[in-house]
Amino acid sequence: MFARASLSIGTLRRTPLKPPTASTSTFSSHFSTTPTPQQPYDTVVIGGGPGGYVAAIKSAQMGLRTACVEMRGSLGGTCLNVGCIPSKALLQSSHHFHDAKHHFADHGISMGNGGEVTMDVGKMLDAKAQTVKGLTGGIEHLFKKHKVEYFKGRGTLKGVDGVEVQLNEGGVESLEAKNIIIATGSEVTPLPPVPVDNAGGKIVDSTGALEISKIPTKMAVIGGGVIGLEMGSVWSRLGTEVTVIEFMDRLCPAMDQELTKKFQTTLKKQGFKFKLKTKVVKSEVVGDEVAITTEPSKGGEQTTENYDVVLVATGRRPYTEGLGLENLGIQTDKLGRIQVDSHFRTAVPSIYAIGDCIDGPMLAHKAEEEGIAAVETIAGFAGHVNYDAIPGVIYTFPEVASVGKTEEELKEANVAFNKGSFPFAANSRARANATGNSEGFVKILTDKATDKILGIHIMGPNAGEMIAEGVLGMEYGASAEDVARTCHAHPTLSEAFKEACMDAYDKPIHF
Repeated sequence: MFARASLSIGTLRRTPLKPPTASTSTFSSHFSTTPTPQQPYDTVVIGGGPGGYVAAIKSAQMGLRTACVEMRGSLGGTCLNVGCIPSKALLQSSHHFHDAKHHFADHGISMGNGGEVTMDVGKMLDAKAQTVKGLTGGIEHLFKKHKVEYFKGRGTLKGVDGVEVQLNEGGVESLEAKNIIIATGSEVTPLPPVPVDNAGGKIVDSTGALEISKIPTKMAVIGGGVIGLEMGSVWSRLGTEVTVIEFMDRLCPAMDQELTKKFQTTLKKQGFKFKLKTKVVKSEVVGDEVAITTEPSKGGEQTTENYDVVLVATGRRPYTEGLGLENLGIQTDKLGRIQVDSHFRTAVPSIYAIGDCIDGPMLAHKAEEEGIAAVETIAGFAGHVNYDAIPGVIYTFPEVASVGKTEEELKEANVAFNKGSFPFAANSRARANATGNSEGFVKILTDKATDKILGIHIMGPNAGEMIAEGVLGMEYGASAEDVARTCHAHPTLSEAFKEACMDAYDKPIHF
């Protein structure tokens, strides 16, 4: 999830432009502030996902005449429609169910009269759908508020200053643009031995996994990354026996090894099964089951096992189909990512690209930051993204969150570092919350000479929220001592973060 060349030690970041020196009147001469229908758009964004819709709103906020083209028919992209948001809704629902079934009694809560906790999967899916509907509608409201013109259809580049839209309702709209931002996102990477058929409901991808209407007895998750582990957690909590099949020798290979080892141990306690260093060579739907044939990653004896549902979660690839990049000489790399310079410009200076369709972690918040930076660059300001401070989160329970360098990256780069850690088992709020909240730890990596924070790795309750403190600290070059000497409220989970920082430069108090 975090693997990218530009995250390695010593690699140049995308560098900011110099701040504009032109007067306001010069700025106004380049961009229309009182547009008429005959004028070209200052910015046309192709794609209405997290990067695209944020870029469009920011562009309009800066006084630029802006249009956004989205073929899905609803804004928010994969993240909001069939990714981040609906999966979190299911994770939350399944967490409530699991707590009620297994942990309420720990707090003295009894169902009484032998009442059994049950799950209505249909209602769970309805709650998820309502969440998505409300949020997508909210983005359309923001477009209207900021006067972003919204075209529902497929956009294609027509020259260096044009976008042709095949409208979903039929017909064609031609948009003239001074600047174009490509924000078309990504799609599921196919796994040839296991062809996905979401309609059939037996072999599904991340989209199909959101619509499983019956709790499976056995599920195979092919791919031990973020998506597979999150969706596997949903169904594991509801009683499904989940087996994760991973080609590599560990989960989430780009993450800190100490973190992922502890994470795997915790998931095993929850009932997950793992087949690491294993590849899938064949699949076959037989009646109501799927037969999955595997062998060791390096080759060897094959085995076959049957599952009720198989989730293919082996990654995503840039979605650039039908854009017409080749007609303009816009290049892509071997993974299909659009090549851009340090200011998100493609080989055509008036055409930019951001988000999943360029290099970097495929994260919604990374795309959002790039969208804002690209628009600021278009407007003549110093758009910039610090790729050393992009957090990543796995929304299981406990959650896992990381930002910056791993121990392995620092060792490979011969960077001398200190390590501080603090377990949630020694945190008073985690212990008071009980029911698994004391699983995990906070780990801080700092420069040995300067104490500057280089990496943060957390497994524990609310890790996804806690990581923000570390990201802010890293963005402003904080040392571990800076954080350790900052007062944290008691009792809070964030005290574990403070004590890990204390451990990095001196000694913790409560461990």
